[in-house]
Amino acid sequence: MANNLTDPSLYINRELSWLRFNTRVLRESEKESLPLLERLKFLAIYATNLDEFYMIRVAGLRELFAAGVVVTGADEQTPLEQLRAIRNYLHEEKTSVEKSFKTIMKALEEQNLYMRYYNDLDPSDKVIADEFFFSNILPVIVPIAVDATHPFPHLNNLSFSLAVKLQDKDRPEIIKYGMIRIPRVLPRFYQAGDNIYVPIESIVHEHVEEIFPGYQLISSAPFRVTRNADIVIEEEEADDFMMILEQGLKLRRKGAFVRLQVQKGADPEIIEFLNSHMKIFHKDIYAYEIPLNLPALWQIVGNKDFSYLCLPPNSPKILPPFTSGESIFNVIEREDALIFHPYESFDPMTQMIKEAAKDPRVISIRMTLYRVEQRSQIIQALIDAASEGKQVTVMVELKARFDEENNLHWVKALENAGAHVIYGITGFKVHAKITQIIRKIDGKLKFYMHFGTGNYNASTAKIYTDVSYFTCKEEFAKDSTTFFHILSGFSKNRRLSTLSMSPMQIKNRVIAMINNEAKKGAEGFIIAKMNSLVDPDVIKALYYASTQGVKIKLIIRGICCLRPGVKGVSETIEVKSIVGKYLEHARIFYFKHSTPQMYISSADWMPRNLERRLELMTPIIEQPLMQKLYEILQLQLNDNQLSWKLGPDGEYTKIEVPKGAKPINNHQILEDYINKIYKSIKKDATSSKASRLSRKLFKES
Repeated sequence: MANNLTDPSLYINRELSWLRFNTRVLRESEKESLPLLERLKFLAIYATNLDEFYMIRVAGLRELFAAGVVVTGADEQTPLEQLRAIRNYLHEEKTSVEKSFKTIMKALEEQNLYMRYYNDLDPSDKVIADEFFFSNILPVIVPIAVDATHPFPHLNNLSFSLAVKLQDKDRPEIIKYGMIRIPRVLPRFYQAGDNIYVPIESIVHEHVEEIFPGYQLISSAPFRVTRNADIVIEEEEADDFMMILEQGLKLRRKGAFVRLQVQKGADPEIIEFLNSHMKIFHKDIYAYEIPLNLPALWQIVGNKDFSYLCLPPNSPKILPPFTSGESIFNVIEREDALIFHPYESFDPMTQMIKEAAKDPRVISIRMTLYRVEQRSQIIQALIDAASEGKQVTVMVELKARFDEENNLHWVKALENAGAHVIYGITGFKVHAKITQIIRKIDGKLKFYMHFGTGNYNASTAKIYTDVSYFTCKEEFAKDSTTFFHILSGFSKNRRLSTLSMSPMQIKNRVIAMINNEAKKGAEGFIIAKMNSLVDPDVIKALYYASTQGVKIKLIIRGICCLRPGVKGVSETIEVKSIVGKYLEHARIFYFKHSTPQMYISSADWMPRNLERRLELMTPIIEQPLMQKLYEILQLQLNDNQLSWKLGPDGEYTKIEVPKGAKPINNHQILEDYINKIYKSIKKDATSSKASRLSRKLFKES
C-alpha cells in the first residue's frame, strides 16, 4: 500500500471528538424548532456530560502529565497537547453556552416562567423567600471560617458554595474570608409560586451578615468545584488511563481539584483566596455570566405546569409476537423475537423474569446486571425466585460508574434471598447483557435466552434506543451456558461458537468480517452503528477495506477517531451522528458477505470494550429479524433532521433537508409507525395479521 494507514494524521483525537459530540448536544438547545423546556433539558445534559468529562478524562490527562508520561493514542497527541486543546475549546464554547441559556430564559418569560434573583423579587415574594431562608436554608447550610485556626475545608466533588469576603465591624482593618456550603439536600432554585425560580445563592447572599454575625459583607462569589473522581470511578471512561498508571509509572493522588467554576465579575481577591488553597491551573477556572450548576436545570424542566413546553411523551408499545397474552416461554418456543426500544416496550423482558420466578418448571435463572433502576421489578423477581428455592445466579458489576451504591444494595438483597452473586472478574469489567432461563419439561431441559445492547433497566429503556433479542435456539443455549460458567468458575481460554465474546473473540471476528468485505472490492458493503469508534486496529481495517472500494456507512453517536473522506484512504467511508429526543445506544452491525450478515452487541469498537471487558456479540439469524434491523439502519442513514456529517477535518456539519426532499426524523417516524401498528392490532388482534403488520416495518413510511 502506498498509504501508511498508521499515520497519526489519519486519526482524530478521542477527547476532541468527544467534545464535538457534546457540542452537538449543545446545538440541540439552540434549535428554535424544539419546545423551550426540551431545549433547556439539552443544556442540562450538555453540562452533566461536561462534568463527567472533566472529572474523568481531564483528570486522567492531568495525572499522566504530572507523571511525566508521554502516552499517546493513534493520533500521537501528548497529554499536554490534549489538555491545551480541551481548555481552548471549552473556553471558546462557553460563550455559546451562555447565549443559549439567556435566549431560552428570555423566551420562557413570554410563557410566564421566570428566573429571578432575590433583589429582583417583589417585596411580598422577598418576605416569603426570607421565611424560606430561616426555616429551610439556615438550619442546613454550613458556614465555614478560613484562617490560621480554621483550615480550608474538604469540598466534595461538584459541591456548590458561596465564598465570602468579610470585614470585622468592630475592627474594620480586619478582613476575613470564608464560605457557605450549600448542601445537595437544598433545591438549586427556590420556587416562588409555580413560575418563578430564584437561584438559592442569591438568597444566601442577602443573609450573609446573619450567618456571620459581627461581620459586614464586602463581596461574595458562588463557586463550584470539580475533583478527580477516580476515587469512586475505578474504570469506565478512565480505565485506559488507569491501566497505564498502574504499570508502575505513578500512583494517582485521589480527588485532586481539576476545575473551578465561578460567577463572572467575582471579586478577584476571593478567587485568589480560593485558588491559594485549591491550586487549580488558571485555564481550568471558568467564569460564567449565567447561574452555575446547569445540571440542576432539570428542576425547571420537571415543572408539570409547563409540560406543554416539552416534546410530547411517547408510550412504548407491546407488539407481536408478545400481544397474545400467552406465556413468554410459549412465544419464544414458537419464534425468535426482536424488540427495538424505546418504541417497543421493555415489558416482555420484565415479564420473562417474573414468569420464571413463578413457574414451577423453571429450575435456573442466570443474568448479568450492569445498571438497574433503584426499584427494579427484575431484581425483585430474582429475589422471589431465589426465595422459592430456584437456582439464581446473578453477575452484578460493582464497578459500574456511579451505580456502585445501588448495585451493592441489590447484591445484599439477592444474597439474603439465597441467590449466588458474582461480583465481577478480576481485571475485567463485565458489560455483556445476557439472560438464560432453564426449564425442565418432560424430563428434558429447555433453554430460553435474552441478549441486549442495553442495560436491564426499565427506566432507561424508555429513553435509550436499544435492541432486545429473545431465542431458545440450541446453539445459543450452549454458548450461554459456557459464558456463565466462565463467569462463575475457572475457565481459561474458553471460546464461544455462535456468540462472540471479548476480550478473546469480538475484535478478531469484526476485523475478519471487515477483511472479508475488502476481498469483495466494490461489491463489499458495511453498515455499523455504535456509540463510539476508537480502536485503531479496527479503524485501520476499515481504512484498508475502503482502499479496496468497500462502501462503508457508519452511524456513530459520540466519539469517532476515524477520518472519513480522505483521498486514497477513506473515500468510500461516510460517518454520521444522530442526536435527538432519544439517546442512540444500540450497537448493530451489517456485513453484506458474512454469514449471517447482521449482529447486535453490548460492545462499542473501543479498546476498553474489545480488550478489557467481557462483552458479547450476537448474530441475528432469522431473516425477518435481520430485515427489521436492516430497515432501522437504512432509516437512520436517510435521516436528515437529527443527523450530523463528519468531515475529514474532524468537524461535524448539520445535515440539511435537500430542496424539495421529504424531512426524515427517524425518531418521529419510528414513533408514528409503531403507534400505527399498535392501533391496527387493537382493531384486528388476530395473530397472523398482527405479525404481518409488525414485520412490514417502515416500507409504508
